[in-house]
Amino acid sequence: MWRLIPGQSLAHRCWMDEFVVYNDLSGDTHLFGADAMQVLLCLREGPVDADALALRIGAGPHEQESLAVLLVELAALSLIEQA
Repeated sequence: MWRLIPGQSLAHRCWMDEFVVYNDLSGDTHLFGADAMQVLLCLREGPVDADALALRIGAGPHEQESLAVLLVELAALSLIEQA
């Protein structure tokens, strides 16, 4: 199961298909594409496993590997964690 790290509000702004996201816990600001933001917004709704998350965002079988990489990258930025 993946979830937002408690305390994240996902304050963000959008320009075209790029999103600037503020990390409430670290004070860092990150620039993401639409795919990463879609994952973060889905996780804001509550914890979910990778397979269910793939279904929610419409990721096909060939995109699940890139979703797994994205989840690890977002975790390394201290935005999400495995629950």
